[in-house]
Amino acid sequence: MTELLPILDACPLLAGLPPAAKQALAQLARPQRYAANEVIYLPGTMQSQLSIVAEGRVRICSSNAAGREATLAILDTGAWFGDTVFSPGMPRVFGASAHDDCLVVDVPGEALRKLMDRHPEAYPVALDLVSRRLWAAMSIIQDDVLRGTEARIGRRLLFLVQMHRPADDAGGAASFRLTKELIANTMGMTRQGVHRVLKNIEARGLIEFAYGRVTIPDPAQLQGYIEGLD
Repeated sequence: MTELLPILDACPLLAGLPPAAKQALAQLARPQRYAANEVIYLPGTMQSQLSIVAEGRVRICSSNAAGREATLAILDTGAWFGDTVFSPGMPRVFGASAHDDCLVVDVPGEALRKLMDRHPEAYPVALDLVSRRLWAAMSIIQDDVLRGTEARIGRRLLFLVQMHRPADDAGGAASFRLTKELIANTMGMTRQGVHRVLKNIEARGLIEFAYGRVTIPDPAQLQGYIEGLD
C-alpha cells in the first residue's frame, strides 16, 4: 500500500533502510483501526510485527491477576512499538490498547527482518534506538529504587522522549500529547503529588504544559538536572 509509505518514512526505526526497501515494506504493511480502549494485543502473546502509531495514541500497559491495569507509557502519533520484533519467538512482555480512536500500521516482522538482512547498514540505526530505550528503562528502574519522586518523574518524561524521537535528533525540543493526570497514572501516584513536583520542574524552565501537551525544550538540561538531584 503505497499510501502508507510516508508513515514508514517517518518511522525512526526504519531510517537506515533505502527507499526501495521501504517501498517494499509499504506493500506488505497493513493499517488497523481501533476504537478508544480497544485491546491491540495482550501481554504474553507472540511478537509478530512492528507497529507504528499513525493517528491517535496507544497505551502500553500491564495488569495483575486481579485485572487491575497499570499504564506504563502513552505513545503519540509517530511512535513505534514492538521492540522484540527482532527476537522472533519471544512473547510480548506488555500489552497495548488504543488510548484514543487510533490508526496503527503493522509491518510484518519476518519481512522486516529479511529486508534488514539484505541491507545490514540499517541495523546500526535500529540497534541504537532499541539500546536507548533499554538504557532509559534501566534508568527508570534505578531511580525507582534509589531516587526521590522528582527524579522518578523526570526520568519517566525522558523515557517518553526516547519513545517518540529519532536517535539523531538529540539536541532539539521534544513535544507530545500528555496530561498531568496521565503522568500520575503511569507513575501510580496521586494527581496532587505529581502536580507539585511538575510545578517545580516547570518553574525551572525544564518542561512546559499547554493544551494537553508536554514539551521538553532541552532534554539534555532535564537529564542534567535529574542527575544532580540527591
